[in-house]
Amino acid sequence: MLLSLNIRNVVLIEQLNISFPKGLTVFTGETGAGKSILLDSLSLALGSKMDIGLIRKGSQQASVTAEFTVPQEEEFLDFLSEHGIDYTEGSLFLRRIIKADGKSKAFINDDAVSVSFLRQVGEYLIEIQGQFSSSGLLDSSKHIDILDSYGDLGDKVKLCKQSFAKWKQAEKLLTEAKEESLRLSSEEEYLRHIYEELEEASPRLGEEEELIKRRSILMNAEKISENLNTLLQALQGSGGSISNLRIAEKSVEHLLKLSDGDNLIKISECLNRVSLEFDEALNLIDKIKGDLFFDVKDLDIIEERLFKIRDLARKHKVTVEALPSFKDSLLERINKIEDSEERISLLEERVRTSKKEYEHLAKDLSLSRIKVGKILDEGVNKELPSLKLDKARFTSKIEPLPENLWNSNGIDKVSFLVSTNKGIDEGFLSKISSGGELSRFLLAIKLNLVRDNSISTLIFDEIDSGIGGATATAIGERLSKLSKICQVIVITHSPQVASFGDYHLFVSKETKTGDITKSKVVELTGSRRKEEIARMLSGAKITDEARAAAQVLLESSWKKQEE
Repeated sequence: MLLSLNIRNVVLIEQLNISFPKGLTVFTGETGAGKSILLDSLSLALGSKMDIGLIRKGSQQASVTAEFTVPQEEEFLDFLSEHGIDYTEGSLFLRRIIKADGKSKAFINDDAVSVSFLRQVGEYLIEIQGQFSSSGLLDSSKHIDILDSYGDLGDKVKLCKQSFAKWKQAEKLLTEAKEESLRLSSEEEYLRHIYEELEEASPRLGEEEELIKRRSILMNAEKISENLNTLLQALQGSGGSISNLRIAEKSVEHLLKLSDGDNLIKISECLNRVSLEFDEALNLIDKIKGDLFFDVKDLDIIEERLFKIRDLARKHKVTVEALPSFKDSLLERINKIEDSEERISLLEERVRTSKKEYEHLAKDLSLSRIKVGKILDEGVNKELPSLKLDKARFTSKIEPLPENLWNSNGIDKVSFLVSTNKGIDEGFLSKISSGGELSRFLLAIKLNLVRDNSISTLIFDEIDSGIGGATATAIGERLSKLSKICQVIVITHSPQVASFGDYHLFVSKETKTGDITKSKVVELTGSRRKEEIARMLSGAKITDEARAAAQVLLESSWKKQEE
């Protein structure tokens, strides 16, 4: 719901703050007083195209701020959250600034945003119904969504969307599988050649490191052997460690025969342990010497093997360590080629199944749309005669789309078409040339569509153009009825329509010293409101008869609103 509108330096408006209540708000005033400027200003805050001609003469910039309550629709709240807009305070402030140099700025709650984003948010909040509106009912691309919402077809639409996504995903996987199969088939001979080459080489994980260690040992075999002999001499040679150990062991044996002291026993045990460790060391030395069997051919073999696996790694642009896994990946790709026909067959079946499921759901949705369309047509056409559109006809046209245009919304194209007179071909709402006629058509449709609070605010412009009397009264009644469901704002020249307003705002202009003209807006209540309706009835000279007629109009509208 629109709560307030703050305007600064827009054409005739220097500074203006307007508050808007619930229900039906009517704007009246003499021609040229600035009623259209209010709409232009609001449209600016909603992201309309910038026009520097709106900037008040003598000012460098103009600004408009519109305050709205936040509709508690999940889709809209998710949309705000996704774009980082904080709505927890309960109000949204849409602000637009245009400058004389052609620059423009847009804000939501003081956060700078793009004008296109401002427009997107505005479309959730308000609809301006009139000749120059390009959104809402005049946007034929939205007719299908409007009809689905009217018929409570959301669950069926959701299933259709999910099924369509499933079908298209299956098609995507099939296309990718066919492309991959074609690509791999062209590479099959090459892949098999590489794999056989690697299979013959049989690279092992960790092989390079093992070969490098073995090569290092063989290259240093003589030095290692010399040092091992020196070590053995130190341990086993004359006067070596082991010889001395044996002498020590015998000495302890003799001492134990002469004395059985605890310390001698401990010494004996220690020497035994040392003896065992020496034996283990000698065994390890023998093993190393055994491994040191040196043959020049062994070194050549190792060098050759290292060269081979490193050359393979360079050839395939991988590390030596990665050769085994690279070989496995080649085998996997070869297996894919062999399995591709079966996989493609399975995916083709999945495509057929998912498409069949989508068609079933889409056809069911289409039948529901046809039924809902007939109900909407009946409701709208029932309203037309009272709105002086008795020769007009409204039709919800649901026609099948060619298969290449099927989409997540189904297999239908939905269009709201009208014929203003018998014998005239049906056309889109946007083709209606008369602004007043269009507004009345939109009113008739909205009366049927708006059954909850999903639409925040509706604005009607030129709705009473070219009509009066009973037709104007009928329009007033229907606007009042509509305002019980959502906020309605109407700019009117009709006293009958104005009499139904819950809130009456009068727009006037005044010229002060220096020929500076300004627009101002005041709320009319009581006698002032009756005087304005009398002026609308009689013109410049207000007569007692006009005042009496105004009183009758007001009392009649109050009575009808209470019924």
